[in-house]
Amino acid sequence: MRRRDFITVAAGATAWVAAARAQGLLRVGFLGSGSHLTFPGAPAAFVQGLEDGGFVEGKNVSIEWRWAEGQYNRLPSLASELLSGGVTVIVGGDAPAALAAKAATQTIPIVFVTGADPVKLGLVDNFSRPNGNLTGVSILLSALGSKQLELLRELLVPSSGTIALLVNPGNPNFEVDVADIRAAADALGLQLEVLMARTDNDLEAAFATMIRQRVSALVVKPDPFFSARRELLVTLAARHAMPAIYPFRTFVEVGGLMSYGGAISDLNRQAGTYVGKILRGAKPADLPVQQSVTFELLINLKTAKALGLTVPPSLLARADEVIE
Repeated sequence: MRRRDFITVAAGATAWVAAARAQGLLRVGFLGSGSHLTFPGAPAAFVQGLEDGGFVEGKNVSIEWRWAEGQYNRLPSLASELLSGGVTVIVGGDAPAALAAKAATQTIPIVFVTGADPVKLGLVDNFSRPNGNLTGVSILLSALGSKQLELLRELLVPSSGTIALLVNPGNPNFEVDVADIRAAADALGLQLEVLMARTDNDLEAAFATMIRQRVSALVVKPDPFFSARRELLVTLAARHAMPAIYPFRTFVEVGGLMSYGGAISDLNRQAGTYVGKILRGAKPADLPVQQSVTFELLINLKTAKALGLTVPPSLLARADEVIE
């Protein structure tokens, strides 16, 4: 972004917030690709972050929640709906939502929550000086692929074999996810079978392909659709006796074998804190993108036993939580 354009955008974002505060119109729009149940606890964590900054829902701020229910093509219209409603700040609760919000406005401040690299996605110019009207929090979940493969191999002890990777082709970050896992698989001497799914029928077909290809284990990449269908995914994995590692603890809590990833509630709380700062007059361009370093490993021993797996003591010792 040219310096002149940046100054214009930053000034516009500041002026918008100032005008809204003068009129007492502190309305925040929250846009998500999934639903309020996609990441249980995340909406409440966001509200808590706002409260930490002195903004209480129903008292001095209102929140307009908009959910695409896994239909990415609805995001542009939902973003426009929030803008028409006069929101002061928009929260992009995931990468697709943040991109839709950015496409909708260059003046209203946007705070994003993403597990992808916001620079590679084009959300910001860099982490320390975001420029424009966007800032947010990121955990770079894409970079966790090699660790997830290492954990699977430690559990299953395969010297070779085929690992399946499940991605949603509708997710703007899926190509990066595939490249990351493919490089990690090559380094470990593992074959990679990339499977794509965006509907329930696609999920059924993906597991059928895994069995046909004699896949040893499955890596599920972060995606709002997968999180919303976590119980179905876990059920399919159990039905086909497929060891799987998931990106979030919510999968393990409903019976998944293992998860390694970020604490989504913590990210949303940080986003709420940033929204509070913007409502008090801070410019998004002056707020560095925060990078969460909170990762957690969960293991479900009951599921491991059902799969006939013995979890090594060294792996159990490193787990943040073991479900028995």
